[in-house]
Amino acid sequence: MGTKLHYPRLDTVIMVENRIKRARSYLTRVQLWKSLPKKVQYQTYCTILGYLESSRKIIFTRDRRIVWVFADSDKARALLSGSVRAHA
Repeated sequence: MGTKLHYPRLDTVIMVENRIKRARSYLTRVQLWKSLPKKVQYQTYCTILGYLESSRKIIFTRDRRIVWVFADSDKARALLSGSVRAHA
């Protein structure tokens, strides 16, 4: 018997993104999951976190707290557009 993967809807992904962005402190996975306004299956929730991490919108600290790192404010975009790209 295989496990069934639940893919999140766009509104659910946006709900999680907004909760991370608006958090007053860095939350752990469980704290964030319990603070969501709608119930989300934990498997689906973990899929969302995996997507956000792979798209470089969040990072996990050493103590497993979630930090929003995506530059989505006008001020951050202006700063990035005026910066010089580093060559890897």
